[in-house]
Amino acid sequence: MTIKIAITGKSGSGKTTITKAFLNVLQNNFPDKSILLFDNDLTGELGHSFGLDIRNTIYGIRSGKHEYKTGIPEGMSKHEFVEWALEDILVSINDNTDIIVSWFVGAKDCRCPITAQINDACQKLIERYDFVIFDCEFDLKYLNQLVDTNIDLALIVANPTIESVKLAKRIAEFSVKHAAGGQLGVVVNKVKNEALDEVYKTMNEAELDILGSIPFDKNMEDGTSDWNSDIVNEAVKEFYFRLNLPQETN
Repeated sequence: MTIKIAITGKSGSGKTTITKAFLNVLQNNFPDKSILLFDNDLTGELGHSFGLDIRNTIYGIRSGKHEYKTGIPEGMSKHEFVEWALEDILVSINDNTDIIVSWFVGAKDCRCPITAQINDACQKLIERYDFVIFDCEFDLKYLNQLVDTNIDLALIVANPTIESVKLAKRIAEFSVKHAAGGQLGVVVNKVKNEALDEVYKTMNEAELDILGSIPFDKNMEDGTSDWNSDIVNEAVKEFYFRLNLPQETN
């Protein structure tokens, strides 16, 4: 059974760095399991964080602009073609980890056949992996427009400000119906402890489930080329046990 994790939040909140931290935890805890990184964020930062400039996207398949190196095999049905096209744009990061980029997605109420075909093909692709981590665009609604799939954990990344907490509440409201009964909560990122009690109080009043916090990493303040942080990695490792996810089996 595939375990699906969605990392959501405002652009710049630290989603990509936290997505990579989750990848590190899963690779350390389950070295033999397969992992798909699903970049659903319009910035495309997840691929860039691995030094990749991924131009072939699911949007390219939808729009007919994707160029196929091998040519399109003859005799394929449209459903088979879309499934084959997704395989064509997968990028391998290592033996057990792949990445795919969606970029723009179609409207959920679009009746074009390609919308349903991409949904079905994405679902089949997802189910081939042990873990899938979605780096989402703001909330789960945008992901749901692409693929209607159950989410085991939806993690909202918020910064330690009252304004960010209020935004996290909105994201939770937009996302809850797409979480399909999975765990939905907030991780507070870039914590410096100033006014943190007030932030936590506001979160509790907003009935937001706080799943963890991540200290501020001053080394990332001026940007980074690889979105890696030992501080973030260690913090995710420490609060991972609170999540409704498989735990280390060693």
